[in-house]
Amino acid sequence: MVKSISALIITAALLVSCNTYNKVVKSYDRELKYETAKKNYMLKSYGRAASLMQDLVYFMKGTNNAEESLFLLSMTYFKQKDYLTAAQHFRTYYTAYPRGVFAEDARYYTGVSLYLDSPEAQLDQTQTYQAIQELQMFMEYYPDSERKDRAQQMQFELQDKLVYKDYLSAKLYYDLGDYMGNNYEACIVTAQNALKDYPYTNLREDISILILRARYQMALHSIEEKKIDRYRETVDEYYAFINEFPESKYMKEATSIFNNSEKRINDKNIE
Repeated sequence: MVKSISALIITAALLVSCNTYNKVVKSYDRELKYETAKKNYMLKSYGRAASLMQDLVYFMKGTNNAEESLFLLSMTYFKQKDYLTAAQHFRTYYTAYPRGVFAEDARYYTGVSLYLDSPEAQLDQTQTYQAIQELQMFMEYYPDSERKDRAQQMQFELQDKLVYKDYLSAKLYYDLGDYMGNNYEACIVTAQNALKDYPYTNLREDISILILRARYQMALHSIEEKKIDRYRETVDEYYAFINEFPESKYMKEATSIFNNSEKRINDKNIE
């Protein structure tokens, strides 16, 4: 019985709240709408807050509440995890109010929104590049911000995603082998570019062993006139690899590639 009464009270309260909200939506009192939108935001009713604020932002231009209304609208989308829309509104804010009260927050949350909306590595990474750019701009504008370390960490994570995408591309070339052309060379070029663009990546060892594998396979599949030169390139790659990763998890494989390459070079020299 007590539970039934409590349920009725809650239902009645929700109905009153809903009716009050609907009256505010239909009202022409912009101050009432604005305060109701802020109240709903504080109560975490972000959908309602966004609905009211969306209508108000245009009319708030030129008023004392213009900045806050635009920033709160941006935050309502962020809280609803509509990160792309949030980023667009945060950009609008810091463009319109480059020295505004919420300018630092707007720049930071633009980067965070795009970071959170960054797709998987296999997909198009345009948004990831944009996120990196926004986070970089934030750090340049606010070098002493307490959020700088977090912004930099997000930037590193996004860069690792781009490296991983390059790694997957290089590995795909390697797996294709000599199918319809020399894919091993494409593997090497793609992997080397990844290391050049992101020299401090956590995937450096994995990418480097892939280059060594590709050089060895390219030597194996070369025409006779090029074999010995390419085995020598493989040996050079091996030395570069072990110098950088003397305790590599791939050491056994790398040593095997080196021994086979040396043997084939020696065999050719004997001939």
